[in-house]
Amino acid sequence: MKNVIRVVLVVVALLILYIGTRPGEFRVERSATIAAPAEAVFARLDDFHQWAAWSPWEKLDPKMSKAYEGATSGVGASYHWTGNDKVGEGRMTISQSEPPSKVVMSVEFLKPWKATNTTTFTLAPDGPNTKVTWAMQGKEDFMGKAMGLFMNMDKMIGPDFELGLANLRAQVEGQAQSPAAAAAAAPPPGK
Repeated sequence: MKNVIRVVLVVVALLILYIGTRPGEFRVERSATIAAPAEAVFARLDDFHQWAAWSPWEKLDPKMSKAYEGATSGVGASYHWTGNDKVGEGRMTISQSEPPSKVVMSVEFLKPWKATNTTTFTLAPDGPNTKVTWAMQGKEDFMGKAMGLFMNMDKMIGPDFELGLANLRAQVEGQAQSPAAAAAAAPPPGK
């Protein structure tokens, strides 16, 4: 029995050592190219009131409670949400706004677990289009590192970023093309 206990203690000690050597930070990043000028994309990122149209989490809880505080957009704009188990509770606050190329925000998750991360949207010209990169990074304590053995942040959040960027592309490109499509469908002048 003593040998079994020793083996278990050695395994636990090795596991603790392994967890302790894991990276203390994570980063999740996804990019998409949108056929629109950076100003059109930036306006939807820098104003939390615009997020309902493209955010991947809005559809997970249509009854989600939302509150906006501070500035309408840009530095100081804040968005607090409370929702079901799929969206939890948290707050985002814009800490840096550089039109039309960058929006940085602090994201505080309050439920189901507490964490504070940094989210950055970077917009760069790509010919006539705009390349949008959505990144989130944060620190992981010992428990976060241990959970990382079973849950991969990139696999958990990455698909949401991909969906959000696809929604953003559809919204921006749809609105950008609406006037052109309407003009093309209109009868020629004088008819």
